[in-house]
Amino acid sequence: MKQLKSLEKALDYKFKQANLITEALTHKSYKKPYNNERLEFLGDAVLDLIVGEYLFSKFLNEDEGVLSKIRASLVNEKGFTRLAEHINLGESLLISIAEENNHGRTKPSLLSNAFEAIIGAIYLESSLKDASKVVIRLIEDSYETIDLNSLSKDFKTTLQELTQAEFGETPTYKLVRAFGPDHQKEFEIAIELQHKFISQAIGRSKKEAQQRAAEIALVKLREMLS
Repeated sequence: MKQLKSLEKALDYKFKQANLITEALTHKSYKKPYNNERLEFLGDAVLDLIVGEYLFSKFLNEDEGVLSKIRASLVNEKGFTRLAEHINLGESLLISIAEENNHGRTKPSLLSNAFEAIIGAIYLESSLKDASKVVIRLIEDSYETIDLNSLSKDFKTTLQELTQAEFGETPTYKLVRAFGPDHQKEFEIAIELQHKFISQAIGRSKKEAQQRAAEIALVKLREMLS
């Protein structure tokens, strides 16, 4: 399929087993005899090892406590969603119409899980070395700086500092909508600057959605100002 070719290009990796990548992209809502949950389970463990080894080699003078904190900032739903968005993974997901209508292609949980499943698939059909190449390249492409300070930054504060310095005003955060059952509520937040739309994002809380929208806005504004 067309989306698979785009995904392979973004990953700089060609899949060998069509059934394996199809499984990795299939959400349980798609109602097939298989879904990506088992590969997600495997991929989670593989990613933990890859990122751990990467940080061990990159930060030779840091102790275990610092390495653990940096890894925790990368190996989580937010971190994997960031990598998934970098390769436009949402376009390739196999999801139900209901999930499609519920903005499933942009849901952090679906994107993060599918990313883990893809890495699990690469590990199975190729090797840990090949999976590591893909993951490390994506991490280094997706983050300007990889250290404890930059990864723990408050994106809202950084965005406010940037807009105040460059435009003389601060951004406005607006709740677009709240959706989902009470026990799984999600929020969509949009950011406006000088009465113009800048970015929007979805999160499991208003705070998370604001942070994600601020992160996206920072990327856009920095590109515009560079």
